[in-house]
Amino acid sequence: MSTWSIERLQAFTTDAHDRRQLEAARVVAQNHAYYSDQPREVRRQWAKLSLLANRLMHGDGPGAPTREVQQDFMLRMWAIEHLGRDDEDPDWSPARLASDTLDVLALTPSDAGALAGNWRELPVEQIRALRRHKNLTAHLERLLGHLQPGSTRDQLRLWTETLQLLP
Repeated sequence: MSTWSIERLQAFTTDAHDRRQLEAARVVAQNHAYYSDQPREVRRQWAKLSLLANRLMHGDGPGAPTREVQQDFMLRMWAIEHLGRDDEDPDWSPARLASDTLDVLALTPSDAGALAGNWRELPVEQIRALRRHKNLTAHLERLLGHLQPGSTRDQLRLWTETLQLLP
């Protein structure tokens, strides 16, 4: 797969129904996006294909949906940093990434911080919830510098402070 053209991998990805095939396509496309000897737009196309493969996977194991969302957020953050923002494309828009991040979080920073204070004594489900929030917010410190001042940025800044407390 690593030698396939983007068109061939795109066709394979859209026809794939097996999680392993989609994961392989995601990784190959993401690796191509990292090739610094390619033009920016080509690298964005590869990144977009990696996002597509990731989004076509349906989580069926423990933690799978969190993993897929985290991979989505991390690749989008990387692309914004290395290939530049594009506020016309939601995948490369820092504001949209910030909004998408807040949309998947079930806890507030203060709730997560309060739970984290005695996380070792929490039921396993609550520890998992805290870990999920930590994983889904891992990109926030890098994202803050790309956001305009405002309430969304303020909310995310609170999350960056809370991250240090989470297990």
